Amino acid sequence: MYDDILFPTDGSDPAASALEYALDVASEHDATIHVLNVADTSRDSLARTGDEVIDALEREGRQIVDEAAGRARERGVSVVTAVFRGDPYNAIVEYSEQSAVDCIVLPTHGRRGIQRFLLGSVTERVINTASVPVIAVNPGRGRARRYPCRQLLVPTDGSRGAELAVRHGIAVANATGATLHLLHVVETGRLGPDARSTLDEDEFPERATEIVAEAVNTAESASVDAVTGTIEAGDPSREIRAYVDANAIDLAILGTHGEREFNRYVMGGVSAKIVRTSPVPVVWVRVPESDDGS
Repeated sequence: MYDDILFPTDGSDPAASALEYALDVASEHDATIHVLNVADTSRDSLARTGDEVIDALEREGRQIVDEAAGRARERGVSVVTAVFRGDPYNAIVEYSEQSAVDCIVLPTHGRRGIQRFLLGSVTERVINTASVPVIAVNPGRGRARRYPCRQLLVPTDGSRGAELAVRHGIAVANATGATLHLLHVVETGRLGPDARSTLDEDEFPERATEIVAEAVNTAESASVDAVTGTIEAGDPSREIRAYVDANAIDLAILGTHGEREFNRYVMGGVSAKIVRTSPVPVVWVRVPESDDGS
């Protein structure tokens, strides 16, 4: 299902960690991995420097992609390398479109650390706007990562983004043989901190049952071998993380409407919390602008 995978790298330890996961995915699907480094010339300080400094950045970038390519070849993975100059976010999205890759694999943070991510990193912006799925790998979490996945989670709220995530989850489950877990969280934040303990299963809203049933039926109709549907109640990001831990989930897939969700990052949007704290890689599937009803 993935024939070409884009892996942008800055040569940092987080990127090196994410590379191993990207190579696992590429190896499983017999895909070509595109290793890209972007010499960041978008900063004002670099705009005032001469070509000598920029040339040095490109030489460093070439060394970075060559090292990653060597690792890919050791794993028997076909590889393409490229070094661009410019704004990293724009270059990554542009490369993904021009090269018709099927997905992008990125660490959640790189050389500048998690604080840059919190304030709006390259990874966040790529998730917001890329037309292909983006797999975000959090190198700061201690849990071992593996692909092909065995336990695959797709949270769903019945939205268009969730529908796309379910479809992508079905494709991954069929390709890997993973068990597909479909989860809907009834948000109880407005009901107070004790709402979860007082909400019985038969009190779940009818729409919640419909959402899960529809997703399960879609998966079963697509011949997914093992499917489970679950409804929980509470804070969505907290319940998703708890489900990941309780069920040995090794990959999650979520739909997003891009900036309309991530621009709430500082205020703690669900998508932002998940990408920041997930102990397992998360595939983000974005609703195209022409298809999001805006």
